Amino acid sequence: MAKWVIDTDHACATFSVRHFMVANVVGLFGKMTGVITFDPPDISRLSAEAEIDVTHLSTGNKARDEHLLSPDFLDASKYPKILFKTRSVEAKGERKGQVIADLTIRGITRPISIEVECFGPVKSPFSGNSCIGFSGVTKINREDYGIVLEYQMEGGGLVVGKEVGIAFEVQADPAT
Repeated sequence: MAKWVIDTDHACATFSVRHFMVANVVGLFGKMTGVITFDPPDISRLSAEAEIDVTHLSTGNKARDEHLLSPDFLDASKYPKILFKTRSVEAKGERKGQVIADLTIRGITRPISIEVECFGPVKSPFSGNSCIGFSGVTKINREDYGIVLEYQMEGGGLVVGKEVGIAFEVQADPAT
């Protein structure tokens, strides 16, 4: 089985969460590392472990980023990593799969289901090496990970929604 290493320069995870019940705030975690075991095209044999460095969070607003890294949300000083590890994969087409994985945020591990699509492998025109890509999307409830805020809106609703959309884009290179 081929091993691939996540290319930290070409991988990220994003999140979106409803703010004031009217708009989504989008954030980016720009540093991800990990290893993927995969022989195309059999996506059902995919296995992956990844770490996301919480401190590389950006929403485009420094004050908001600092608040998200605080104990109110991610508590980055105590929990500097988000962890992802596949449990199983069910093929949903030639290059698509439904991944069941463990997601750990704030030291709390919960199973998630994530839709994944594979791209490649292709030969890099720069290095001549092969690379492969993966995209995935899912949704989680922030309260499942100990992020429990009850800032209420006047007239109902929450300042920060409970449902968090998560997406990732990963390019990986052959392990050497």
